Amino acid sequence: MVGVISTAALAAVGMSMQFMMIINVMMTLYVVGGNALISRFIGQGRKRRASALLFSLVVFAIVLSFFVSVGGYLGSSWIYAVMGSSPEVIEQGSIYFRVLSIGIVVIFIDNLLYNALSAAGDTKSSLYIKLFSACINAGLNYILIFGHFGFEARGIEGAAIATLIAYSFNVFAYYILINKMNSKLDFLPIIRLKDLLRVWNIGWSAALDRGISSMSFLVFVSIITAYGTAELAGYQVGLRVEGIAFMPGFGFAIAAMALIGQNIGKNDYDKAYELGIISGRIAYIFMGSVGVVMITIPEKLVGFFTQDALTIAVASKYLILVGLAQIPLAIMFVYSASLRGAGATRTTLKINVLSLWFLRVVPSYIAYKMGYGIVVIFMIMNIETLLKGVIYWYVYRQRTWLYTKV
Repeated sequence: MVGVISTAALAAVGMSMQFMMIINVMMTLYVVGGNALISRFIGQGRKRRASALLFSLVVFAIVLSFFVSVGGYLGSSWIYAVMGSSPEVIEQGSIYFRVLSIGIVVIFIDNLLYNALSAAGDTKSSLYIKLFSACINAGLNYILIFGHFGFEARGIEGAAIATLIAYSFNVFAYYILINKMNSKLDFLPIIRLKDLLRVWNIGWSAALDRGISSMSFLVFVSIITAYGTAELAGYQVGLRVEGIAFMPGFGFAIAAMALIGQNIGKNDYDKAYELGIISGRIAYIFMGSVGVVMITIPEKLVGFFTQDALTIAVASKYLILVGLAQIPLAIMFVYSASLRGAGATRTTLKINVLSLWFLRVVPSYIAYKMGYGIVVIFMIMNIETLLKGVIYWYVYRQRTWLYTKV
């Protein structure tokens, strides 16, 4: 729907997702460590301890979100300008991101509650909540972007408002779910500093990993931005379509993280290892199948997002190339999540940082300076994904990560 407004609006919303990756760094500080500990507590049958930790993390998330909101609201235009965006993209992006920043608190809490329930083994409830939320988001987008049913047409601002309302619904639904009888977790109003420190001990390396990775992605996107608005929009659209393939990978990564943490809590290390292997196999079958579709009909998939001929051409080339890399990407998703579920976040930090900078960002910058086209940049990205998948496969097979102390 945003693509109907303009190519600049589409590029602006796409770039905002890159900025949200940086905000995700803040969430990683408490989400990854929280996942690892909550899943272990659940595996040990210690529901009260897990519930007290959840309450503590909600309080922490609310406090942290305030500072992120202020920074995002005041610095929205500057963020787009730093990325080298055109004036049109800066104008549209600052409108969108300023509104999104106001509601960062619901995004923080939604992310926490979703991951906490997943760590406890409840993913079905989140499925229904997210499905209903997606319908709310899409319906409000239609109403607020274009001005239907008597509402004012707000364009890209309407898209941001719709997103925040959908997130608010998520938080409300999670609150009702967790407070019902026989839920896997409760809000136990006890703050245990010892457990918070354990969360941060795991989370700081995961957050540093996500932070450096996000910065590398921003640098990577700025290289693509230098090619032009159509190339940037094409990359963002391609990334959206690729998200269809991401979903099985993310889903089974979450499953691996929760199941591995729970079984380590039970001291059943062999079962934890095997569950990661099974999750990885299912993920790469799903993602590989979607990759075949992306290679076969890229133009039709991109056509749902934009009708701009140049944007379609760029996005189609992107999809063909990334379609070839879906299997190693699935391995990377699941095995890296498995390591995080065991608390081995320092290992994932080293792998991700070295891989992204030395195998993706630096080679892409050199290729751009040497005058190579956007397709070469996409090829470098795929090669980095392949090599990272091989590295994670090797590290996973060593099993040493299973015995990480948290």
